[in-house]
Formats: sequence, structure tokens, C-alpha cells
Amino acid sequence: MINFTNVTKRYPGGHEVLSNISFELKTGEMAFLTGHSGAGKSTLLKLIALIERPTSGQVTVNGQNLTKLGRRHIPYLRRQIGMIFQDHKLIAERTVYDNVALPLVIAGLHDHQEIGRRVRAALDKVGLLGKEKLYPVRLSSGEQQRVGIARAVVNKPALLLADEPTGNLDPDLSAEVMSLFGQFNQVGVTVLIVSHNVDLIARFGRRTLHLQRGGLVTSL
Repeated sequence: MINFTNVTKRYPGGHEVLSNISFELKTGEMAFLTGHSGAGKSTLLKLIALIERPTSGQVTVNGQNLTKLGRRHIPYLRRQIGMIFQDHKLIAERTVYDNVALPLVIAGLHDHQEIGRRVRAALDKVGLLGKEKLYPVRLSSGEQQRVGIARAVVNKPALLLADEPTGNLDPDLSAEVMSLFGQFNQVGVTVLIVSHNVDLIARFGRRTLHLQRGGLVTSL
């Protein structure tokens, strides 16, 4: 599903965030990505979603060489990827329904019945069916995070990327959110999660990629 081969990312001024990274995440696998602040974790996710391109090396996602992928093909790549963020990135002026439906609208789906069916199915998966008309401000932090997860999976992506999805949640809510990722993984979705939560990572017993000073030092 994901393959990095000798990937380096260097920003203007010479700052090297990632240095000669190589690893493979197989289809249907669930893994964690750890490392201190500034180690390059978020940059690595951006390379997978082609928000940024590597300075050198090759990134392959779902059989596509991103190094050679043209600009007009990027939207089609991103439809295969669901992204979840620590701060939810919900649109405050839109309802839960509209927030979750947004990826479908961007993808060009105009069938309102189909949009409604997919939105309700996604909300049902995260336990929020019935809250479609609420605005984000009316939801708890845990519920907002689950809306973000519903939005990420509404397009039925093959790959989920989560950047510190439990960073603002208490331990019980963190466990609930992580359990949702486990459920999606069980039905074949490939999952890569950035997390500092050592206890949660240990509980799941999945492979852990550890970044240190831009290098991949462990891949257990």
C-alpha cells in the first residue's frame, strides 16, 4: 500500500526533515508512527497524500509512483486516502451532515440521496447517527473527533492517515477513537497513525515506525 524508497525531504535553506527513509506498509496493515516533535512525522504523512513532494527518493501509494504523478491525477489519489487531524478541522458554520458530506461534494457526487445514504452510514459507524443537524460547537471534543473520522471514511478510502488523533482527548475517549481505527482496519482499510501515546500503542500491539532526527531508527 505504501512504499518509501530512500526518501529525503529538504526545505529551502537546507533544513532536512526526512533523511533517506525506506519502509513498506502492506495493504490491510495498521501501524503507528512515533517520534519527538519536529522528527518529521507530519511531513511523512504529507508526502503520502502528495501535499508535498520529496526532494529525492520514491514514494509509492496503492501502486502509484507519486514521484511521477501529474497534477491532474492528484485529486484521484486523495479520494483513496482519508485524513484525520488532531484539531478536527471541522467547519464551524456547517452542520455535522455538511461537514461529513464535503468530500463527496468535492469529488463531484451530485446524487443527494446517495450523499445522504453515505453520510448516515459513516455517522452510524462512529456512533453519531441522529446528530446530523447539530453544529460542531454543540459537540464534545470526542464527538468532534468522531465527526472528523466519519468525514475521512465517507468516501470509502483504502488508506486512513491520522495525525495525533487522540492528542486532545482524555484516556477513555482516546481508547474509543483508537478502537474505531481498529474496526476499520478489520474490514481491510490500511491505517497509519501518528501518536505519542505509548500506552495506547502498546495496547494495540501493532508495528511501530519511529522517527528520530529525520531518520527511521526502528520498524518493529
